[in-house]
Amino acid sequence: MADNDLFLSWRLGEWCGHWPVLEEDLALTNVALDLLGQARLWYGLVPGDEDELAFLRDAGAYRNLLLVEQANGDYAHTMARQLYFDAWHLLLLEQLRGSAETAIAEIAAKAAPEIAYHLRRSRDWVVRLGDGTEESHGRMQRAIDDLWAYTGEMFTPDGVDASYCDLAALKAPWREQMEKTLGEATLEVPKDNWAQRGGKQGVHSEGLGHLLAEMQFLQRAYPGEKW
Repeated sequence: MADNDLFLSWRLGEWCGHWPVLEEDLALTNVALDLLGQARLWYGLVPGDEDELAFLRDAGAYRNLLLVEQANGDYAHTMARQLYFDAWHLLLLEQLRGSAETAIAEIAAKAAPEIAYHLRRSRDWVVRLGDGTEESHGRMQRAIDDLWAYTGEMFTPDGVDASYCDLAALKAPWREQMEKTLGEATLEVPKDNWAQRGGKQGVHSEGLGHLLAEMQFLQRAYPGEKW
């Protein structure tokens, strides 16, 4: 959970200063900051220093979904990635609010309202772009198609997942949300084919290496420094 939030926060932060409308630049940066704050809460449950956990592991030690490490691409790709993740994220947090582990339940309860806002926002953008001009519709459909293969991993549990949640139970409501949203956006739901997996086992895409080279530079260049 922490790694997912950390890397998606970083990817969204890469848009800061590049969006031509100031309000949207600020909104996307606020989403990134929400995710970073949530990452810190999750890292707080893990023994060890949060800076070391975030900045000093090698790529194979991270356990995030492959989806969140994918490059931003154009804005359609950023919003498709966000929609897929937000819908899943909120469903998972709502489930974790009932966790027998008090600390997990408390973090989930605190994070869920923020993610509900994120989902409303990403859903709105996908509908606006999909049901917009011919150009925006085409870009949005390509983004939806390109990233679909990364969504199957969200519902594939490993040993850790099975101890705390039921990921398989999230697939049907997530799929229902996708069909409704993409229908409103006049977009086609992609067909299920090969699903990319491996992130939760430490097998990542090339993009994570480039991301870590930037994200970890200061901590590795100046060992032991504190913010």
